[in-house]
Amino acid sequence: MLDKKNDSPIGDALAWASRIMAIGLTMFLPGLFGSWLDKRCSVQFLGPVGFVLGLTLSLIWLVQIGGKSRNHSQR
Repeated sequence: MLDKKNDSPIGDALAWASRIMAIGLTMFLPGLFGSWLDKRCSVQFLGPVGFVLGLTLSLIWLVQIGGKSRNHSQR
């Protein structure tokens, strides 16, 4: 998706907005699911584990996107 050259600035903005939205959901949804599992299973550790997992996954994703866009802009 980053390899395609788009002539429209609106298209570029929408592509970045969708990436940012997906990363935000990746950060939030595992914690929400872990909290739901906490209530269902009567435990208290799955919510925080989900939030840490979501944060870790989203940071890895951000680093990958940053590396791809930096390499793409240097060409």
